[in-house]
Amino acid sequence: MAERFDRIWHNAQLATMRGDRADLGEIERGLIAARDGRIVYAGVRSDFPADADAAERIDCGGRWITPGLVDCHTHLVFGGNRAHEFELRLKGASYEEIARAGGGIVSTVAATRSATEAELVAGALPRLDALIGEGATTVEIKSGYGLNAETEMRQLAAARSLGRLRQVAIRTSFLGAHALPPEADGDKDRYIDLVCNEMLPAVAKSGLADAVDGFMEGIAFSGEQTARVFAAAHALGLRVKLHADQLSNLGGAALAAKFSALSADHLEHTDEAGAVAMAKSGTVAVLLPGAFYFIRETQKPPVELFRSHGVNMALATDCNPGSSPLTSLLLTMNMGATLFRMTVAECLAGVTREGARALGLLAETGTLEAGKWCDLAIWDIERPAELVYRIGFNPLHGRVWRGQ
Repeated sequence: MAERFDRIWHNAQLATMRGDRADLGEIERGLIAARDGRIVYAGVRSDFPADADAAERIDCGGRWITPGLVDCHTHLVFGGNRAHEFELRLKGASYEEIARAGGGIVSTVAATRSATEAELVAGALPRLDALIGEGATTVEIKSGYGLNAETEMRQLAAARSLGRLRQVAIRTSFLGAHALPPEADGDKDRYIDLVCNEMLPAVAKSGLADAVDGFMEGIAFSGEQTARVFAAAHALGLRVKLHADQLSNLGGAALAAKFSALSADHLEHTDEAGAVAMAKSGTVAVLLPGAFYFIRETQKPPVELFRSHGVNMALATDCNPGSSPLTSLLLTMNMGATLFRMTVAECLAGVTREGARALGLLAETGTLEAGKWCDLAIWDIERPAELVYRIGFNPLHGRVWRGQ
């Protein structure tokens, strides 16, 4: 009896992303078959049973199919915006100067604390829709603009609500160690006590967070303070990730690796010791060219070091109100290529396979292969390089999430 599938996409070219770092895993005459939301077959048409049946067959007209895109680092849920700080930076103020003067993250904290969950969801939906409109099927969302248990959990709850309102997989990260709230009166250690002893246990009990993040930097928290947060997270069974080495080299990449972090993100100032440590631990380097561009950084992340030591590299928007108001993974890929000199294969892998790896989801998504979720992006392009090459142009023909 012929095998039956829910859907078959045929007459397609596939970029399976199953290959090595320089290989897109391209298949010219490809076909994808799905059942119960998962890929059952993704490969050459000639190897697929000729008598297979399906409830629906989709002729892709020779178009390219990639895995659905993964944005593995966003701060999508927040109150207000910081356009006025953008104006200040245009007049010469630095990111650090604005933060030390009471702007920056803390100004978004005030707006977020005053917003209801419904208001946070309503504000985030257009940003999420922009990502979905370019083929995103998995999006990570961090808290970090509450800096108290109530608001942090409200942010995480809003992020989970987004996943119920849209056909997209949402992963959440608790970022309580993002900045020092005004009421802490400059006492970072006391605030970290609060994060470790009260906020983290409450978040873990609620089940609202998939991972724990932190910001290790001179304007944020030290290595010792970050290590305390990570130890508390591990004790509660939560994986960790880190904003590391963005503005200076404090050894953030190495610390992330020590705790087997899913990812270390930014990494403009990471040294060779940090790259070696990440390679050994399997920690993914998440590069964020939107922030690099927006705050006019000049120190580029050490892409060649990551290549030479075999560190997997992901790309993400870092969508946030202060340093990367970016909601386009297509533009992110172009920035990764033009600013960081990443290859087409690295950029495409960065928003599919490696983005999934950075979230601990590679067993479920990020490549086109049997057993994974049927999350697809179908493109009106002649070759995959167009997805990286074009600026301000969206060639998405269709998006499939969980086979639908």
